[in-house]
Amino acid sequence: MKKTITALMCAAMIFSGCGQVSNTTKGTVIGGEAGLAVGAIVGALAGKDGKSTAIGAAIGTAVGAGVGAIIGNKMDKKAAEMAALEGAQVEIVKDANDLDAIKVTFDSGILFATNKSNLSEASKKSLAEFVKDMSDMKDTDITIFGHTDNTGKKEFNDKLSLERAQSVANYLKGLGMENNMVVEGKSWDMPVASNDTKEGRAQNRRVEVYVSANADMIKAAEEGTLK
Repeated sequence: MKKTITALMCAAMIFSGCGQVSNTTKGTVIGGEAGLAVGAIVGALAGKDGKSTAIGAAIGTAVGAGVGAIIGNKMDKKAAEMAALEGAQVEIVKDANDLDAIKVTFDSGILFATNKSNLSEASKKSLAEFVKDMSDMKDTDITIFGHTDNTGKKEFNDKLSLERAQSVANYLKGLGMENNMVVEGKSWDMPVASNDTKEGRAQNRRVEVYVSANADMIKAAEEGTLK
């Protein structure tokens, strides 16, 4: 399928609060190099209800524009490589240090059966491809968010969303991924579509994986040794 890197699409979705659209084709990248110009959401990603969450660990000091450009270029290239992932949408977003990060949204209709947290064979294949793509990105942190729609009780969805995120993390670790991982269940608190429709609920049942620069990558960029 054709790969697309579209700044206008990125801007429209970010400023509308959507953050993503349903992935109907293989190989879609939203953001890319244009992410720096658009700005994304600095340090946080928000759902339609306005709730937000920070991505990546803040290093406590400001990162220079030159360092940001170097890291942004690396993230852009990796996002382009990941565009071929089946059942996933790849975007460029901003992390807690105002640096470009990669957001990979896996369609949980592929990842999980209804009300389940065990991975399907198809999702295992996609995650294995993700691990392969990440083999040269060990100087990054991985943040994994599990989401649900608003069907059922809140307590059940709290638990289910965390279990889904943890299932992904466990599988990635089982495949040898050694990156530091943060796992969170977001329940239905960060919808990207209306829960009033079947189609909207399907979009909200999702798992998101974020790749952000860790302190080692930032240091290498500052020293001019980042490759």
